Amino acid sequence: MRTTPQAGRCAVSPHPASALPASSRPRRTPARASVIPQPFGSYEIHRREDGHAIGGPGFHGPADENGSVTIGYGRVPSARDKGYASEALRGLLRFARACGVTCVKGDADHDNIASQHVMRAAGMRPTGQDERVRYFEIAWTDTMTNTDPRS
Repeated sequence: MRTTPQAGRCAVSPHPASALPASSRPRRTPARASVIPQPFGSYEIHRREDGHAIGGPGFHGPADENGSVTIGYGRVPSARDKGYASEALRGLLRFARACGVTCVKGDADHDNIASQHVMRAAGMRPTGQDERVRYFEIAWTDTMTNTDPRS
């Protein structure tokens, strides 16, 4: 499943482990008894020009009872500072909203200015911080009428 527009420089597709039967998929943590079902699992970012995997955004699990999910992402060093993470995160946010998610949360270490910029560029806003991280989120209160994550 592709979540970014065709005109973009990258594409987001399910992580290969997502295609395995549930009993064969790697567990998120050793203590967790079940795996995260798609669509709220891990994805890969592929650069369109050469098809190479350059990162991985994903959901930390399915939506909770309030319709909230938490996201995370990473990129290979050679793909940083090129806009791929922002583009992929925008696609993930559109996808989450289309699935009925009402709030997406994320966080970044205080010294990880680049990751904070990625979340801001995708439309997420700071909501607080603790001694280690700054928290971000984007929330929608209406039904999905616009696929722009910043609306």
